[in-house]
Amino acid sequence: MPEEQLYGVHAIEAALDAGELCAMWVATERRSDARLKPLLEKAQAQNLVIHELRHTALARKFNTEKHQGIAGILLQQAAPEFSDILAELQGQGFILVLDGVLDPHNLGACLRSAEAAGVDAIILPKDNACPVNATARKAAAGAASRLPVCTVTNLARALSALQENGFWLVGMAGDGSQSLYTLDLKIPLVMIMGGEGKGLRRLTREHCDYLAHIPMAGAMESLNVSVATGICLFEAARQRQVLGLQSETVENMSGLSLPQVT
Repeated sequence: MPEEQLYGVHAIEAALDAGELCAMWVATERRSDARLKPLLEKAQAQNLVIHELRHTALARKFNTEKHQGIAGILLQQAAPEFSDILAELQGQGFILVLDGVLDPHNLGACLRSAEAAGVDAIILPKDNACPVNATARKAAAGAASRLPVCTVTNLARALSALQENGFWLVGMAGDGSQSLYTLDLKIPLVMIMGGEGKGLRRLTREHCDYLAHIPMAGAMESLNVSVATGICLFEAARQRQVLGLQSETVENMSGLSLPQVT
């Protein structure tokens, strides 16, 4: 398995807090930087090896000029299994599925919004999708280390399993028949966002209980996937918080017809 890199202050801080790093690098020019000092102290407390490189050498090693003076290598550890997520949530909660997001900056932004909106887990397809790489981790500002992110080989099969476990699947599409703002999103929810350009794939659409759209004014037909994801997740978060619902205390509503907001 190839080593997995990450860089940037927030990504490194979150990885340190999660105990995910096996080694760290710092730019010599920023060794005494007040912003990096707490991270170096955390690394030393964990007995991590801290390497020093000049800024340009660090950029070459991690293939980016945006490393912010700090980078690291992740421990090789197993990613969360889909079966474990199902067992943990027990038919309740709030899940985000990204169906073929290809740009790591979009992926990272989606992860960041997901954490802020209270999502319990994220599911990605293995093929035709961006992995959670160093660029995505930096854009996620630490969310990739704090949220369970699961990759599945067969997304359609995973969606069926979620439905069998009591979740309702809401897919977002420009031609969706429902407005996002008329759906009741307080139920055990899987919000599904399509990839850039192509949107939801056919099999994914067929598995959705509801297809919804974001009402928009003017001539604009679509939004960037990370922007759309933020809007959808925070509408769900707004509804769920109105009644004081948290993922761990949502009553099991499986088997009920999906009500409409009035």
